[in-house]
Amino acid sequence: MLRSGVPGELSFDLHVLTARLDRSADRILRTEYGVSYRRFLTVLTVAELGAATQRAVAERLGISEPSASRMTGILVELGLLDSPIDPAGGNRRRLTLTVRGEQTVHECRELLESRFADLVERSGVSYTGYARNTKLLLKALASAPENAVPRPGADFYKEAGSPYL
Repeated sequence: MLRSGVPGELSFDLHVLTARLDRSADRILRTEYGVSYRRFLTVLTVAELGAATQRAVAERLGISEPSASRMTGILVELGLLDSPIDPAGGNRRRLTLTVRGEQTVHECRELLESRFADLVERSGVSYTGYARNTKLLLKALASAPENAVPRPGADFYKEAGSPYL
């Protein structure tokens, strides 16, 4: 028991719920649109970021740049993304949605949100309350001190033998 007599299983239950939701979303999107959930998340990320580099997509999704490169290449072949060379130069490409990509994002989002809303309501939980509480948890997690990226100070660089001090 942890808090208020509640067994300490909620964190594990959330992991199970997330994994099952991911698998369910994958099955739904493959059946309805012929696209995997991972591919949809990549297209959705480009939609949210606007014109984005593969690096930005990789960072947002928490994947390696080579993985993002392979995924965006597939999405270009499927006609969901455009990937012209970045006018700023270098070996960068600017990812943007095609018309088909925009349509796919819109339709898949609506479908998944509708199915999730049905699930939440079938469970007897208020959709509005669940959405509010989820946003509060995400906000708390984002602002938690343990999630802050430590910035090494001068001592770190001295110990590392950096020539830049």
